Parts: sequence; structure tokens; C-alpha cells
Amino acid sequence: MAFGWIDGQAEARRRAGLVRTLRPRPADSPLLDLASNDYLGLAHHPEIAEGAARAARTWGGGATGSRLVTGTTELHTELERELADFCGAEAALVFSSGYAANLAAVTALGPHGSLVVSDAGNHASLIDGCRLARGTTQVVGHADPEAVRKALGTHEGAAIVVSDTVFSVDGDAAPLAALAAVCREHGAGLVVDDAHGLGVLGDGGRGAPHAAGLAGAGDVVVTATLSKSLGSQGGVVLGPARVIDHLVNAARTFIFDTGLAPAAVGAALAALRLLRREPERAARARQVAAELHARLTAAGLEAVRPDAAVVSVRAPSPEQAVRWAADCRTAGLAVGCFRPPSVPDGISRLRLTARADLSGAEIERAVRVIGETRP
Repeated sequence: MAFGWIDGQAEARRRAGLVRTLRPRPADSPLLDLASNDYLGLAHHPEIAEGAARAARTWGGGATGSRLVTGTTELHTELERELADFCGAEAALVFSSGYAANLAAVTALGPHGSLVVSDAGNHASLIDGCRLARGTTQVVGHADPEAVRKALGTHEGAAIVVSDTVFSVDGDAAPLAALAAVCREHGAGLVVDDAHGLGVLGDGGRGAPHAAGLAGAGDVVVTATLSKSLGSQGGVVLGPARVIDHLVNAARTFIFDTGLAPAAVGAALAALRLLRREPERAARARQVAAELHARLTAAGLEAVRPDAAVVSVRAPSPEQAVRWAADCRTAGLAVGCFRPPSVPDGISRLRLTARADLSGAEIERAVRVIGETRP
């Protein structure tokens, strides 16, 4: 029977407690949201919604084609200019998703004969980029510059080091300055995914590379998503102009993909401009994360100290993590639930995301619900 093997895999997932299901949410969900990546609370902000609507009215519902054909509007280039200026990069290139941006950067900058050194805790999109790159990939220990140094020492020729800036599971930050120093010792490029840093870290939310003094560096390429702090959709690669020109000509997820929808471009542009006016939102997101961590640990829960806006709480098992998250939802709180294979260390977690617009009462409520429903 065609696809008969799927049934066996489905049964194995069920036995392991790893079945995933879609749960459509209404537009006016009554749940207190600590599950989304809307770090600055902008996804429903009236200015961002109006930016999306205005772009759709002007440019239509879709980009109509790939960026190299009809999919680049004046709005796309406006967003790219403003993103580059905000983050301190020479140039920027917008993609249809952060996933596509990561695939583009790693595959286009890891050609045949090169070495790609990848952190063991990297996001799936970076891992898939490494798998698709024609270079040789070497996975090294998590957040370990010395392991990176040893890996680069085994190779002569082109090389890149690939890492998240803030890791999505525990919210810990990569040692970017140390990684950049190691790369420079060996003439390697550094490619970092700032999905969880943009809008949260750095001066006014300019990102982790900006905070580490790497903004605009000729040997550093930054990817990011527009779907987290900017409350929209899409991805971006920022870096030297010659790298961006190379991606236009060599990155398959740019060349062969339809351009980002104008509404998403308009929303991201509106969010970026709002963040410029209200830079305190970045600091507030970090403050909320620190307060969540302090209250959770005071309640006797095992929570990882956040470096940005992600707070993870360890669960005893995958099954108990699922039950814990479901009990939180029943009590009116939406939280993330990370289980294998999404977690590289096999430890299941509740994953909480701090939002700049959370009140003190909402933080207190979230901590109370998590504590009362703990396994």
C-alpha cells in the first residue's frame, strides 16, 4: 500500500508521546499569550495592521512573482534600506521567510570545498542549510569558541561558522565576540541568525551583532526574521554589499521563490519605524523575561536564566510537558511546549516568551498558573 510506512511512524510517535497537532486560534483568543514570538507586542498594533492594509491596497495581495521577475516592489527596497540602516549593515535582502533566508545564506556561502562549522544547538533552518550546502559540515559543541577554533584548524580554504545569536530552546546567547575573533584568526566568515535578538538586544533593539560590536563588519553576515519582534512575516539577510549581490545571483530560495507579500512588507516597515520611535520596547521585553525567570525560580521551578526574551522551564518528560501545557491552556494561559526532536538535549520544556506589553498583573498570573499546574 502506498505510504503504508507512515502508519508505523505515526504509531511510534504516539507511543513516545510526540504527536503534534494543529490548533487553530480565533482572532480574539481569551488566552494570555506566552507562546508566540511577538516579543514587542506589535502583531496586533494598529499601526502595523494599517501598514499591512495600506501596502495591500497599493500593491495588491501578492508579490506576483519571484524577486528577479516582478516580485520586487519599491516597498521591498525601502524595507531593505531601512533594515540595513537600523542594524548597521551595508546592505540587506528580504526573503519570504526567515527559514528561506537561513537556507540562502548557508548554502550560498558554503560552496563545494568549503568548511561549514555549525553549533550543535542551531535552529532547524540552519541545520537544513548545512545539509544542503555543498561544503563539508562539522558540528561542534554548543557555544564553544575553542571547539570552533579546533574545527577551523583542520581545514585550509574557504570556511564559515554558523550560529544562532540567541538559541530558541533555552534563550541563551552565543559568545559572538569570541566567535568573531576565532573566525578572524582563520580568515573564516561568521554567519549568525538573529531571529531572537532583533528587536530585543542591542541599542534600541538593533540586535545581538550590534550589541557585540559586529554591526557592519565585512566578515559577518546576519540573518533575521520579520515574524517575531516586528510582528509581520518574512526574513532578511544583512551584510556586506558584495555578499548580498552574491545571494541575488546564487541563493536558490531567493531566485526561485515568490517575493514576500506586500502586506507583510508594509507591516514590517511600520513595525521598524515604530521601534525607532519607541526603543524602550526592547528593554521592556528583557525586563519582563528577567522578572518571569525570577518569579518562576522563586516558586521552585527549574527555569533557565534568559539572555533575551525566551524563558524555558524544564519538564520531567515529554508526556508531562504536553499535559502541563494543556493544563495551562485550560487555566487560560498559552505556553509553548518543546519536546524531542525539537530539543537537541532531549529534555522537554515549557517555553515562555516575554512580551514588552505584558503587565505586572499578567506576569504574576502566568507564574501562578504554571506553578499550580506543574506535574
